[in-house]
Amino acid sequence: MRQNPARRAALLDAAIEVLAREGARGLTFRAVDVEAQVPNGTASNYFANRDDLLTQVGHRFYERLEPDPALLAGGLEGPRDRDKVTELMHELVDRVSHFRSGYLALLELRLEATRRPELRRLLTERIRADVDANIDYHLKSGLPGDATTVVLLYLALNWLIVERLTLPDVFPEEQIHALVTDVVERVLPGPARSS
Repeated sequence: MRQNPARRAALLDAAIEVLAREGARGLTFRAVDVEAQVPNGTASNYFANRDDLLTQVGHRFYERLEPDPALLAGGLEGPRDRDKVTELMHELVDRVSHFRSGYLALLELRLEATRRPELRRLLTERIRADVDANIDYHLKSGLPGDATTVVLLYLALNWLIVERLTLPDVFPEEQIHALVTDVVERVLPGPARSS
């Protein structure tokens, strides 16, 4: 297997685009080569088989979605109240939504994971770790709410993102901001500002 990290990343980014556009059935080495604009056979030099490609696409999605450390640090400036949670949730929904092809590819990977135990294991571990990291960040930061608050926000906002990216006319774009704010207010009731 080839080891050029930049080429591997480019191939995985191309695979994300193919998954988002064509679905899991359309994800072939040839389709990845075409999308990446590389010679035919390049992807097969980097990935042992289709399962390997799918698994590495799962890793790549999370690499690309990681928030900038400065954003995480800056997210805790000022009061740690419901308004701060609302601000962070707006940032999260916008960041994930702006990586449309990545999120759609992740949905394809989730469906494919129902048939591929190794992919299911990878996604389960990665998503569980992500949820745990979000809970840890929330609790250690002193933001209001508890672990259940984080889980409920995760569940509600993930489905809002699915609607936004797959059926955008269900909740028109001009409603998204208000919906995110409403979700936080319903999950985390109480005064907007702490004293």
